[in-house]
Amino acid sequence: MYHVLEVWYPYYRLKEAGFDVDMVAAEAKKEYHSKEGYLCVSELSVKQVKAEDYDALVIPGGFAPDFMRRSTDVINFAKDMVKADKIIAAICHGGWLLCSTDAYKGKKATCFMAIIDDIKNAGAEYVDAECVVDGNLITSRMPDDLPAFCKAVIKALGK
Repeated sequence: MYHVLEVWYPYYRLKEAGFDVDMVAAEAKKEYHSKEGYLCVSELSVKQVKAEDYDALVIPGGFAPDFMRRSTDVINFAKDMVKADKIIAAICHGGWLLCSTDAYKGKKATCFMAIIDDIKNAGAEYVDAECVVDGNLITSRMPDDLPAFCKAVIKALGK
């Protein structure tokens, strides 16, 4: 139940910028469908990956983050990425997953309006802007913010 633009737009922008991108999910080789029915097949399971092997975690919106945070393994991987000071990027409802980590503690962030209270309760200072960058945390509100979101992620990755 992911938002199709919030998965595929960053995926192809990052690949276009020269980055290797893995589709990591709770289960490897599983079919996940967007809200519109568009198929995405995970390449790797979070059990197969380690935070030290990645530079960034990009979390899409839609209803997917609600399902992601039902997996202890997904939450633990996100926590490991936060602890390792990796770039953490979430758009729209993607911030829901980060509420199960310390990513928001003392940080400014934005999100889709429906989860503002959630990110505040997780320690964020909410800012209504298309893209908020606070250290290694990058957040955006909605699909219309994807250009600013992807530019910020690519800049944070050094390109």
